[in-house]
Amino acid sequence: MLVDIKVPTPGESVTEVELTNWLVTDGDIVEKDQELAEIESDKATLSLLAADAGKIKIHIEGGETVKVGAVACSIDTSFAGEKVIDSVAPAEEKSEKVVSKETRHEPEAEKKEIIEEIPGSVKVSPIAREIMKEQQLNVDDIIKGLKRITSKEVNLVLDQPVDKETDTEQFSLQKPAISRQENRQKMTQLRKKLSQRLVAVKNETAMLTTFNEVDMSAVMGLRKKHQAAFMEKHQVKLGFMSFFLKAASLALQHHPMVNAMIDGDEIVMPDYTDLSVAVQTPKGLMVPVIRNVETLSLAAIELKLKELAGKARKGKISLEEMTGGTFTITNGGVFGSMLSTPIINPPQSAILGMHNIVERPVAINGKVEIRPMMYVALSYDHRIIDGKDSVGFLVKVKEMIENPLQLIVGGHDPEKVVLDI
Repeated sequence: MLVDIKVPTPGESVTEVELTNWLVTDGDIVEKDQELAEIESDKATLSLLAADAGKIKIHIEGGETVKVGAVACSIDTSFAGEKVIDSVAPAEEKSEKVVSKETRHEPEAEKKEIIEEIPGSVKVSPIAREIMKEQQLNVDDIIKGLKRITSKEVNLVLDQPVDKETDTEQFSLQKPAISRQENRQKMTQLRKKLSQRLVAVKNETAMLTTFNEVDMSAVMGLRKKHQAAFMEKHQVKLGFMSFFLKAASLALQHHPMVNAMIDGDEIVMPDYTDLSVAVQTPKGLMVPVIRNVETLSLAAIELKLKELAGKARKGKISLEEMTGGTFTITNGGVFGSMLSTPIINPPQSAILGMHNIVERPVAINGKVEIRPMMYVALSYDHRIIDGKDSVGFLVKVKEMIENPLQLIVGGHDPEKVVLDI
């Protein structure tokens, strides 16, 4: 029986998607729920799954834009249960047989093979070349069959003698060849949508950015002191992002307008803080959402952040996990950024930008000290967020990062909480 596998919809209003690449080849035997291909839209990346086991017949080439609901491939279930041929094991068995045959005719069986090189390709020994010819294999077939690289293969490469002449030529100081070549690649659906949204933000909002600097000494000391115990208990590293997410969620409760958004003629101010976290992936920037951050501990934030960031980088994140955020945090510091003006993620009204940590001389109690400092930036829509709220929000985040104990008392001064004043 033939089972048609149709292109799924990534969400409402999406009619076309791009089938980026196939993870299987035509004629392969696949299992039920096996990932067959990757599908990308302007909202999310999805996986095409096998509805049943059997032999696959591909109807759409990779890289094409197709309609939602179109038949991408079909599966012949009469082949279900057949074992998938392992491309590595048979090659090894064939190699052993042929080598043993060579050994019977060669008086010096352990004599080292003379390695020859195929121009523009890889080095192939005479025996290997003969095996490949007998089995009707080419170099590409052998490379595709290497599904796994182990320490054995790595050590074999490390043990090879260095060709001094080649090494000298490779690193000799020569004038680089002049090139006027241009490389072109098709813009993905995700990149197209991102471009449109960025332009829309600049044209449709009164965006303004305010800056401050944060002394990271307290947080860095806390991490250094308790990192081992934290990892042992929660099985995840304690990073800087969890501190900023928690501080931002509490600061938003002190300044709810920064958490608000415009809906027609109304201003919507959620009581909750669903924070979007910008994650750089091979396919572009994605912003998974962590819900109700104000109720989560640092450990819970780190675990959720690790889960969502992993899904985003693998292209396995769902549309629901990237929608509904009320505020965004982005960390350009991981790429070495000293200062920037992040762009608002609509329909949100503000975004917090983190940057790299640099030791700078600062005045502490009348004395100059070297402290690890970070510049932070808040871009906001001035149509609904006034300067008082934007600056006050950033100052509140700064206070909680510089005095992490405030995180457990709702962003208030711990001494005042103790004294009830």
